Amino acid sequence: MAKKRTQTKAARPQVAAGEIPVVGAREPCPCNSGRRYKACHGRAAAHAVTELVQRPFEGLPAEPDWVALRELVPAATIALTLKDGLPEGVPSVTLATVLPMAWPGLRRDDGSVLVGLQNDTATGDLSRDLADTLLRALETEPGNPVAARRAPADGPRLQDLLAPEGPFEPVVHTGFEFWVPNAEDAADSSPEIAASLERANEAAIPTVRLEGVDAAYWCETPEKNHLRWVMPHAEEKLLDALARLHAAGASSLGEGTRLVGSFRAHGLVVPVWDLPTGVSADDVEKPAAEFAERLATALATDAPLTAEERRARGGLTNRQVTLS
Repeated sequence: MAKKRTQTKAARPQVAAGEIPVVGAREPCPCNSGRRYKACHGRAAAHAVTELVQRPFEGLPAEPDWVALRELVPAATIALTLKDGLPEGVPSVTLATVLPMAWPGLRRDDGSVLVGLQNDTATGDLSRDLADTLLRALETEPGNPVAARRAPADGPRLQDLLAPEGPFEPVVHTGFEFWVPNAEDAADSSPEIAASLERANEAAIPTVRLEGVDAAYWCETPEKNHLRWVMPHAEEKLLDALARLHAAGASSLGEGTRLVGSFRAHGLVVPVWDLPTGVSADDVEKPAAEFAERLATALATDAPLTAEERRARGGLTNRQVTLS
């Protein structure tokens, strides 16, 4: 009986990983493995692009304010300072919470640049996506928006483009008139922008940034007011400190106020207080500053949590919601 012949594949020349070009997902992988690109080296490339960066704003000035403006504040702008200075023909670069028609970026007629912060992004690294929009906006012809796209996996991040020593001073607005230099004239000339502006203003929740502490934002809703405070401290350490204060009855911001839980957003914790309807941003300035002092003391404590403090921590953790 004849023996069954064993078939062997011809040896294929291999290509070094660093030399493999990007091709279509269904094309043969250039490494000559015989598999499609998406099932071979394309898998690693896709993972590099989509892997979630938990703290995309880490290393930027005022990281908590970046988080607040991305997730909590309806209408705000911040002037950005570039490491290499402004290119010729670009008088300013401004970060905005939202742009008309949800554009990622906009080059105005005068050459100035606006970059939208609250847009959907194509990769897992928000900082890289925003940097890509910024660079493309700088090269866009004046008077045109910047289209959405997937940022290159090896592209720069905001940390590579922005000056670390540059000022970062959020300006919170009551509406979105900052979209255009003269809102009334622009609305008259463009019904599309007028309609977008009207919808955005109707949806905006009145918001005020406190002056006495960092990254704390008061907002007004029909049922009650709130204070949402983005904090830079390590999550476990912060939750322990909040639990100590809560168990001691020292976590409120005055009569009728209550620490009700927290958000987790872009790697930072955002404690939230319910405030009575009549309590304004000015009313919580002093209580917030006093709370910041109590929190600093609690953060410096290393003693194990008591049973009551552990229960308080469990309650705070159970009421935590992850935004991103």
